[in-house]
Amino acid sequence: MSLDIPDRLADTEIEEPRTLIETAYRQLRRDIIDGRHPAGQKLRVEHLKFQYQVSAGTLREAMALLVSDSLVVSQGQRGFSVAPMSLADLEDLTRVRVLLECEAVEESIRLGRDTWEADLVSAFHKLSLAEERLHTDAAGTFDEWEERNRQFHEALVAACRSGWLRKLRAQLYQQTERYRRLSALKGPPPVEVHEEHRNIFNAVMARDAAKAKALLAAHIHRALTVIRTAGFLK
Repeated sequence: MSLDIPDRLADTEIEEPRTLIETAYRQLRRDIIDGRHPAGQKLRVEHLKFQYQVSAGTLREAMALLVSDSLVVSQGQRGFSVAPMSLADLEDLTRVRVLLECEAVEESIRLGRDTWEADLVSAFHKLSLAEERLHTDAAGTFDEWEERNRQFHEALVAACRSGWLRKLRAQLYQQTERYRRLSALKGPPPVEVHEEHRNIFNAVMARDAAKAKALLAAHIHRALTVIRTAGFLK
């Protein structure tokens, strides 16, 4: 079994899983991100194999993939646990994601052509519809919004020619998903997020790289600002 499932997941979230390991990986990953298995919780294979209806070996393979996602921590002979969450971790993730995503957006603005613009317009329109629903039912519509948000951010950088830059940016996006959920569902209603996206979209369409990067950096800091202000993490 190849350990490239996280990359395929970032590229095509709606693809059907191909193996039992991939099915268990996706289910367990979703449950960790949704908080059903909270940060720091021990993941006991002998108990969870019944919950996910797979063998202990299959579940261990799925957890090994989640270790490569940095969502699960291997504790040697003591098994696995959910990776911790901390303010310091979020600060580090945010800093590096800003560096990568702003660089990728700048290159997309420079190199993007008509097809890239058309795809970005479509992604922004779908995100806007999801954000209308997010304002009235954050808990019930968060998963839809998260997927549309991912698609929009990927569309922003799609014209960047560096495959490594896009890949690393996508991995960091995944790493911050638990923090975005915490910010959106436990913090104040994200009423300003659509305006932030709209301003980023307008700056990118106007090919104003400096403005787009400044707006994007501030936007990526949103979850960190909410979580730090509210004291959700230490």
